[in-house]
Amino acid sequence: MTFTLRTAHTAELAPEELRAIRSLLHDGFAGDFEDADFEHALGGMHALVHDADGIVAHGSVVMRRARHRGRWLRVGYVEAVVVRPAVRRRGLGGQVMGALERVVDRAYDLGALSASEEGALLYGPRGWRLWTGRIHALSPDGIVRLADEEGGLLVRSAPAAPPDPDHELVFDWRDGDVL
Repeated sequence: MTFTLRTAHTAELAPEELRAIRSLLHDGFAGDFEDADFEHALGGMHALVHDADGIVAHGSVVMRRARHRGRWLRVGYVEAVVVRPAVRRRGLGGQVMGALERVVDRAYDLGALSASEEGALLYGPRGWRLWTGRIHALSPDGIVRLADEEGGLLVRSAPAAPPDPDHELVFDWRDGDVL
């Protein structure tokens, strides 16, 4: 079986590709992937792995903003990483993450993603580190703590300027899951 990796901005994806990605996410997350989650994955760069039958793996990185130590950082936020169940454990998730990490490393001050315990197994060896500090969001009603998100946020930063977990991260607000 031959797999090919492609990167593209959301604007370059045809409507049928977006439908195929949405279907893959629905199947890959066993129906636990809401419309708001899909919306969060749009507007940035996508890494897509194809085989002869279509898209078998996907991930995207979108721009978010986070305040840290009084400075607003450009955050490359990784979203919607999935591999079709039938082709898992073949390195496709690693290919997707490699493409997304190149974007994060070259275009953003910080990378971030929210990970399940199972997902952390993929990200940890790739240099993503658990954020041990507090997490907040700038909501329509002001800054709110996201205590439920603490312990599940992973970050990737430039070695010369790693964020300090003694200082909070304050993310921009969005509908649905904030992180």
